[in-house]
Amino acid sequence: MIYLDNAASTAVRPEVLDEMMQILSKQYGNPSSIHGYGRAAEKTINIARRDVAALIGSLPGEILFTSGGTESNNMAIHGVMKGTGHIVTTSIEHDAVLEPCRMLEKSGHTVTYVTPDKSGIIDVQKITNAITEKTQLVSVMLANNEIGTIQPIEQISQECRKKGILLHTDAVQAVGKMPINVHDLGPDLLSVSSHKINGPKGVGALYVRRGVKLDPIILGGGQEDGMRSGTENVSGIAGFGAACRIAHENLENDTERIMSLKNHLVERICAEISHTTYNGDAERRICGNAHFTFFGVNGEDLIIKLDEYGIAASTGSACSVRTQKASHVLLAMGFSHEQITGSLRLSIGIFNTKDEIDTAVSAIKKAVTELRAVSPLKSKYGF
Repeated sequence: MIYLDNAASTAVRPEVLDEMMQILSKQYGNPSSIHGYGRAAEKTINIARRDVAALIGSLPGEILFTSGGTESNNMAIHGVMKGTGHIVTTSIEHDAVLEPCRMLEKSGHTVTYVTPDKSGIIDVQKITNAITEKTQLVSVMLANNEIGTIQPIEQISQECRKKGILLHTDAVQAVGKMPINVHDLGPDLLSVSSHKINGPKGVGALYVRRGVKLDPIILGGGQEDGMRSGTENVSGIAGFGAACRIAHENLENDTERIMSLKNHLVERICAEISHTTYNGDAERRICGNAHFTFFGVNGEDLIIKLDEYGIAASTGSACSVRTQKASHVLLAMGFSHEQITGSLRLSIGIFNTKDEIDTAVSAIKKAVTELRAVSPLKSKYGF
């Protein structure tokens, strides 16, 4: 099986798994306990906090551990919003941002959803124009989970700072795939997830710039400086820290190699499969994302056919694919019904090889040809 769905989740690095097994077998103390076992567990957490911070250029004390990107996004949004305020976000955010915003709308808050251009990029001026005297938070993702486009967060943060508005960015798809320094980038809050960077599932982090005050959304024992109560997932946090440390050490080499594989994939598909478009901005996107439309093909049928051929891919977000709804990202970009239904996302990771890419392209060509042979649009496009 060739795995090309790394935007949905990644394989755990062997070194990460080794570190987690050491913790699981030897450090079973509660980090809140004051005896030796507890202190050892607490030390493990603090080391991981340092490693996560190093990957994004923050201070260790600005990192709060969570259960993943979804919780981090919810913590940022619900933790900031007070009374009946106003949020500015975009129509291409992950559902982990959009759903909390919709819930807040039901309780009296107002939300402005800024749309992207046809290439999937958000205009900074549109964000600025949407800010009002009631705005409490702007939330714009750093890299899109479906089409991989990178948003101008540095410029948006500058505008937010001028107006005294907090900025949150969902960086789940970007961390580990591009250099990030939060002090240069400028957000006040930034979400990270372990399983997108070859760490374990069920753990993530929220960067909270020093001085920013949030209301906690999980109450109890007061862990994570009172912001996220509950006994810490020590082995998961250790694995997350290890994944961040390794990603930091190998960032330049890994991203260059993945970009080379992605470019090879795109060149072959665009040259060898007719009636195909490469979607999203070609330059301003994360290294491993390649998003296509194959006209005359149903994307879900293509996924099933590729699975039969040993290729794992997707049409978009794994978190919402079971809802069977059209991609809100592609709709916001102005895609037609045919463009949306024929979409395919291929996302390359650190373990993929050039031979795998070539095998995958051959399988895609075969699958597309077979599906177009029975397509009701066959006469329209002349397949």
